[in-house]
Amino acid sequence: QVQLVESGGGLVETGGSLRLSCVISGSIFSVEAMAWYRQAPGKQRELVAELNSDSSTNYAESVKGRFTITGDPAKTTGNLQMNSLKPEDTGVYYCGATLKVTGASPSMFYWGQGTQVTASS
Repeated sequence: QVQLVESGGGLVETGGSLRLSCVISGSIFSVEAMAWYRQAPGKQRELVAELNSDSSTNYAESVKGRFTITGDPAKTTGNLQMNSLKPEDTGVYYCGATLKVTGASPSMFYWGQGTQVTASS
């Protein structure tokens, strides 16, 4: 079994910071990419930040300059540092990863359970 477990969510005031963590466990052969998504109630889930297989990164325009995605060399642990939080950043944040399970050829995408982030005005 593969698990992605997020932690670090919580309630902060506007302008505050949070650091989210994602830990991937299981019989993992390789993690190709890791990403963070968020979803506000009644809204579509959106990509916030991604860490690609070549270690390049991509961010949603709305978080550029405020959020930073990092990961260990194997991408089995990752973080999303969120600074200067705004009310519109509020939502459930999900870790996702494209990975291969040991003994299985195809890469698959896996979701974490999500962690709530609330930035109050």
